[in-house]
Amino acid sequence: MKVKGHLLLFMFFAIACSKKEKKAVLHASAPKSGVSLYILGTAQDGGSPHIGCKKECCSILFENPDHERKVVSLGVVDHENSKSFLFEATPDMPSQLRLLKEHSQKDEEAPDGIFLTHAHIGHYTGLMYLGREAMGAKAVVLYSMPKMKSFLENNGPWNQLVDLKNILITEIENEKRVQLTSNLSVIPFTVPHRDEYSETVGYKIIGNHKSALFIPDIDKWSKWEKSIVEEISKVDFAFLDATFHDGKEINNRDISEIPHPFVIESTKLFERLPDKEKAKIHFIHFNHTNPLLNDNSDEFNNLINQGFNVAQFNKKIDL
Repeated sequence: MKVKGHLLLFMFFAIACSKKEKKAVLHASAPKSGVSLYILGTAQDGGSPHIGCKKECCSILFENPDHERKVVSLGVVDHENSKSFLFEATPDMPSQLRLLKEHSQKDEEAPDGIFLTHAHIGHYTGLMYLGREAMGAKAVVLYSMPKMKSFLENNGPWNQLVDLKNILITEIENEKRVQLTSNLSVIPFTVPHRDEYSETVGYKIIGNHKSALFIPDIDKWSKWEKSIVEEISKVDFAFLDATFHDGKEINNRDISEIPHPFVIESTKLFERLPDKEKAKIHFIHFNHTNPLLNDNSDEFNNLINQGFNVAQFNKKIDL
């Protein structure tokens, strides 16, 4: 009787656990709906830790990497139409595409389209993973501005991706809407930046209900013909260049060669915005020296206390 009682008890727990596991599996595989934006990376082009960096900000990370420190990228998924899109092709693209695949619940590793902002190393060199040495992708649609398109088509090794039809480049135009699905569209717009090889663009990403601004790289806000304050007012979320918190970070480079709006300059510009407008702003594209990468830093907490946001890896935002 004692053995039988233990057996019955074991069977009861086994059935209960089995039901819990099935419930968990069903919950995990439940179909998603609407349009979702995912933050797939927040760091500046060189990543974190940064090559050649001997400062404390990197020394610990070389020994104990933080796997959430990925180069700036967004993923957007239209769950209803089962379409996924990647913004930026970074050196971290393999892991970012895997994450996007998990979020989209699609079988294909490659997205339905990739949008590039410009030809600086953290924003397009991930395209190499689509080539014959890696994925050997077939006709991945690449949305590109005219100068960027010409750069890829006329320079190796990128033109090999074109010749082998690993990528199909679709030319996009400044301020002209690209309708991707019935629920999702994108508007590119040029911004001032160091345009050695291509123009630089930001994107307005528009879902059924909400929209987001994505400007990971720009020179000073004052150099732009548009008002960033007005552009923020037109959207629900704004992912904005926060490469450097202030000029003290860069003590071995000529800061005029790598102009960006310091975070302290941006917060000064935005300080009189209503709380609702401040809450739209998510700072992104952090240099390895930027204290905003550390959520325990005084700079991070000060920014949050002012009503702004710091972009967080793998965060989901519904559009």
